[in-house]
Amino acid sequence: MDLVLEVPDVQALTGAALAHIKADEFMPDEERGHAEAAVREDESEALAYLVDPTDLVSDIPGVELAQASWSSEPVEYDPESMEWDLDEEDGDFDEEPDNA
Repeated sequence: MDLVLEVPDVQALTGAALAHIKADEFMPDEERGHAEAAVREDESEALAYLVDPTDLVSDIPGVELAQASWSSEPVEYDPESMEWDLDEEDGDFDEEPDNA
């Protein structure tokens, strides 16, 4: 699964992540300080504190999450670029075998 998100209001995203971190009663103070610093420096980190991959699929009937890992990074999005053709699979799985 690939998601491309536009973040038009970085301050709102950062504020929501900081509020989420502050409200986490189980996070140790040392980790909280590190998390707050990371969120202030990088909106990708802010997003990571707000998005739980489990929440994305937990209510889908017939689906059971076997494993989840993800990363987030800022990129320049160009919808006209072939690199961003979301209809294509990653890799060469759609190619027909050469039976020559």
